[in-house]
Amino acid sequence: MEGAFNNAMLLPFSYTFTPGTSSTNVTDSVTGPWMDTRIWSKLPQTLIDRVLAFLPPPAFFRARCVCKRWYGLLFSNNFLELYIQISPRRHWFLFFKHKSLKSYIYRNNNSTNDSGGKTMTANICEGYIFDPYDIAWYRIPFSFVPSGFSPAAASGGLICWVSDEAGAKSIILCNPLSGSLSQLPPTLRPRLFPSIGLKVGPSSIDVAVAGDDLISPYAVKNLSTESFHIDVGGFYSLWGTTSSLPRLCSLESGQMVCVDDRFYCMNYNPFSVLAYEIAANSWCKIQAPMRRFLRSPRLVESMGKLILVAAVEKSKLNVPKSLRLWRLQPCGTTWIEIERMPQQLYLQFAELGGGHGFDCVGHGEFIAIIIRGSIKVLLFDILRKMWQWIPPCSCIDGVGDDDDELHGFAYEPTVTTPVTGLLDQITIPIFQSFTS
Repeated sequence: MEGAFNNAMLLPFSYTFTPGTSSTNVTDSVTGPWMDTRIWSKLPQTLIDRVLAFLPPPAFFRARCVCKRWYGLLFSNNFLELYIQISPRRHWFLFFKHKSLKSYIYRNNNSTNDSGGKTMTANICEGYIFDPYDIAWYRIPFSFVPSGFSPAAASGGLICWVSDEAGAKSIILCNPLSGSLSQLPPTLRPRLFPSIGLKVGPSSIDVAVAGDDLISPYAVKNLSTESFHIDVGGFYSLWGTTSSLPRLCSLESGQMVCVDDRFYCMNYNPFSVLAYEIAANSWCKIQAPMRRFLRSPRLVESMGKLILVAAVEKSKLNVPKSLRLWRLQPCGTTWIEIERMPQQLYLQFAELGGGHGFDCVGHGEFIAIIIRGSIKVLLFDILRKMWQWIPPCSCIDGVGDDDDELHGFAYEPTVTTPVTGLLDQITIPIFQSFTS
């Protein structure tokens, strides 16, 4: 499948030149000695490949239009091996717009007429990538993903899609840049909206599905966890590893946060943090800081650490309302406060939120805070201690629609994910229906 970043996709790429550069200067530089084709034509191909491997994805896919050799780099094993070794990691974000709190992907329905005059509906799925370094948005299509699936987690350049229908969950892993799809076997237990944990490494894939067990057609209960594992060593477990959730837990439906070899998710009534040890296949509970005063607590991963982001309200103690960040200490049981949102900014943030709360997603040194019921996002840079509003994406329709909101994931773009080749060892006849 064609890569996501090409001219046919009508992506809103913006390339700027240095101010003051005139066409005359550009012409002189092209015809000058530094651009002499007799010099550049002798550049070793291995060096050219290294330069191309360092390009960000939009520039890389534009470069594929230069010649047949560059176009075929996506199919070159030598180049892909080099790309895996030296391509820099990019801490980007991937957003989907939806009208529900249940993580439904935004689908833009366009009605068309077939030859018989009947009305047909074409579902066009798309996501919105945000580059926090260049403050740039890119639109990327997901029309190749089967209908009836919603994004639930992301790791290692792969997006995890889970079937919407209640019952045994079907799971698809896709690489948005290469357009590849890999399906996992369906879960063994029927569920409604479980929490999904995904960890994709260079040589293994781990998936955990927890909670929302269907105990009847009309009732759910948080009872169990199913886990999937496969690695290059030949060991795999196809949902055969199960464990019980802590008694009387009320975990958040949605995605889990992976830090090291643990999945974390919020527990409610009262607030606490649930941690799932992948290797030990066991759960434990971690007490949350200031749990009686927290509002909209959210967990994110940042630079290999677990961060708790929450609003704090202590009106009886005459403490100003605020938004605070805590980091879990290496001991795994205590928290330390690392940052507070400036009070003036918090007042603006709270006014825009209108009491709807917020969601968070962390990646690298960045934490994106998304106001529910809107498409407004606040970005916090942990290293520079800087807060800034993300400019709206011009590609997102329905600006100002109160029913629309963004659902975000930590996304690390990569043109190849060879670990998904492990899934080819598993025979899944039902996958034929997705590819037909």
